[in-house]
Amino acid sequence: MTRSKEKVREFQFVDGERTFFCSVEVPSREGMAPWWWFRVDSSGNTRYAPFEAKPSDTTQSVRARIIAYYAELLAIQARPAYQKPPWRKPEKPAEVAK
Repeated sequence: MTRSKEKVREFQFVDGERTFFCSVEVPSREGMAPWWWFRVDSSGNTRYAPFEAKPSDTTQSVRARIIAYYAELLAIQARPAYQKPPWRKPEKPAEVAK
């Protein structure tokens, strides 16, 4: 007897020192696609929804995508903030001597 491939709906995994809790959730609005949500044990109640759930998703494929997404997020957060210089009225061009 062959078992049908069951869709992955919820799982957790450890990467380094972080535990990721992942689940598929369907938005409350009708007709919207389900999304993968995850949270990290070290980030409190903050949750992320980085991509839509696909029928072909496996634990390994979702895990790889979540790790890549979170690594990019940490890299962005580690960048120094760009400080815009204060606005100044443009200077008049120097007059040309005749």
